[in-house]
Amino acid sequence: AFGNFDSSIMFMGRSEYDRDVNVYSPEGRIYQVEYAIEAIKLGSTAIGIQTKEGVVLAVEKRMTSLLMESIGLEKIVEIDSHIGCALSGLIADSKAMIDKARVEAQNHWFTYNETMPVESVAQAIGNLAMQFGEKGAKGSMSRPFGVALLFAGIDENGPQLFHVDPSGTFTQYSAKAIGSGSEGAQSTLEEGYDQNTSLEDACKAALNILKQVMEEKLTSGNIEMAKIGRAV
Repeated sequence: AFGNFDSSIMFMGRSEYDRDVNVYSPEGRIYQVEYAIEAIKLGSTAIGIQTKEGVVLAVEKRMTSLLMESIGLEKIVEIDSHIGCALSGLIADSKAMIDKARVEAQNHWFTYNETMPVESVAQAIGNLAMQFGEKGAKGSMSRPFGVALLFAGIDENGPQLFHVDPSGTFTQYSAKAIGSGSEGAQSTLEEGYDQNTSLEDACKAALNILKQVMEEKLTSGNIEMAKIGRAV
């Protein structure tokens, strides 16, 4: 009876698991999420460094044409007066996440009359990113977001830096790199990070790391940087 058993019924090929974001492969993997994470590795390199004085964000801006206006390539945006965000990956995907973060921050202010903690903003966006698995739900998506975000800010816990990836996972870091040059940049950060460094020195370190991993020469036109520090 077992001689006619078709093993393909039980073991589908990899392409079968590629088609659904809600199906695990036998190895316990969700390929669509992995593909989204790989898409981020094609994006611009972004770096976040946390210090005791504040947080630095630095991002590579890729100009694919001499006629392109850099104003349309913002890679660092303001979420609230105390939170900034750097992105890498599909810019179109990031807009929905950034808008959601801004709305959440304002709703928190109107409801509680206080600024929203950085971790809470990251968690809210992580929850949004996970909606790719909710079929039929309002606002559900057919695929994961192809973008990663670095949320940097200052709240009652001091300077904070959080990373959110397409799986919906949000993780706190002292220093984090995302994008095409993330492997080399992260290795450099891990080797040279000093929690006692100043905000200005962190800016210099971020620029030096970008200089190492970028294919183009470092200029004011292809770099974007922001410092989130304590109010004086």
